[in-house]
Amino acid sequence: MSKKGRNTLISPDIVPVKNSSRVISGFGFFNIWVGMAVIIATFQIGGNGIDSMSLWEVASAILIANLVIALIASLSGDIGIEHGLSFAAYLRAPFGTIGVHLPAVSRGIVAAIWFGIQTYLGAIALNALVAQMTGFDSWLTWYFIFAAVQIINTAMGIKAIDRLAVVAAPSIIIISFWILFKMMGMAEEKGIDIAAYEGTAQTTSWFLIMVVNMGFWSALAVDIPNLTRYVKAPMGERNWFKRNWNSFWPHVTALPLVQTFMGIIGAVSILGANNWNPIEVIQGTASGWSYVVLLIMVVLAQWSTNTAANLIPAALTFVNAGAGIKMPMVTGIVLAGVIGTIVQPWAILDQLFVYLGYYGAILSAVAGIIICDYYVIRKRRLNVHDLYSETGQFQYDKGWNLAGLIAWVIGGGSALYFIEYMYLVGFPLGFISYYLLMKFWYLKKHKQAEVESNYSDEFLGTTVGRDWDVMNEESTTSPDPVAAES
Repeated sequence: MSKKGRNTLISPDIVPVKNSSRVISGFGFFNIWVGMAVIIATFQIGGNGIDSMSLWEVASAILIANLVIALIASLSGDIGIEHGLSFAAYLRAPFGTIGVHLPAVSRGIVAAIWFGIQTYLGAIALNALVAQMTGFDSWLTWYFIFAAVQIINTAMGIKAIDRLAVVAAPSIIIISFWILFKMMGMAEEKGIDIAAYEGTAQTTSWFLIMVVNMGFWSALAVDIPNLTRYVKAPMGERNWFKRNWNSFWPHVTALPLVQTFMGIIGAVSILGANNWNPIEVIQGTASGWSYVVLLIMVVLAQWSTNTAANLIPAALTFVNAGAGIKMPMVTGIVLAGVIGTIVQPWAILDQLFVYLGYYGAILSAVAGIIICDYYVIRKRRLNVHDLYSETGQFQYDKGWNLAGLIAWVIGGGSALYFIEYMYLVGFPLGFISYYLLMKFWYLKKHKQAEVESNYSDEFLGTTVGRDWDVMNEESTTSPDPVAAES
């Protein structure tokens, strides 16, 4: 291995987060999830479903999809809780120290694109409001201003994001109720009973709405360790639910409930104004304080989503890929903003469902591989030091874990072929393919210390009260459970 200072796998922003640096409470994580879950684009999913079914069917499809995703995110979130690892750093285990860059950077680009979409939606709303009040009309100007503000806020660190969520979450909820009641009033004026309405068009189905919703959050479900590694967890707690409580309850409450609520608003907006986007509807009718309220909604919704759900995941994957040149986190954040802009997100928004389908399909297999690797192959044990070693067990075949890559091709490729079922195909096929390839082939070829130890507790972190320190340890090949104790 090269000398420590020249280790191309170590960067300060991707090493394990210690317990003393975990600053987000369960309530704080709930607020962050509320901020992330309020996406204007979600209105479109609810709006697209109401023509073909009742409001209750739309709501149940969205709720069930997001409950499934929330459970998967809770499971993968333990990687951050237990070991303090980011998504990209952990992905070296199932894909190798070089192979990791294919799925990780793919996720980073997806997150960057979402940043562009969210920023564009915010810029359009800001421009419409300001143009009517002042006459200044330039959505592109507002795009760059809004992008810069979000990038600066994210660069200030996780505490700045936590503070934003404290303000954003309750404000977004209150304003969302205001928007819903306004849309309900417009529907009632047209003589529509939203509770009894039953769409008769055959443009979509309950199943399709559910699957599309799963694709909506497929990326964040796998890279949620980027955030959970900052969530407070009791050291030495062996019970999974008690250890993950500050992560689990926000997952299974905030995401399903808020996403369902946003879908309902989009559906009611269709009934009241024939437009899935209530923001555009209110822009055409509101004035005075209504505009101010709307401005707050748009800014906070896009801002709070982008910082935690898009800029951080994208930046960390780029920092991981650039560890050899010690790329700083700020550079990764700026790079995410640049990529999210040059792809022209306004064009992608016109084909949102197609976009969701393709990237949801590809990343669904990655979720299956991660869950299988962490819970089944390694049983939550991990040779963390070797994740940062240039000569360790995760080098596999010259840096590539062929089992992970083949499983990704099988799962992701099948999900793309059966695009209407994407997540329901990609996740299980990725899981099963990876298990079979590792169990009956790759583990025999490349021994894994945590497996060979019969899953010794020396490869656990928070469960046994251990902080991982890969920056200061002399050895990066065999963890010393005594030296690594917090």
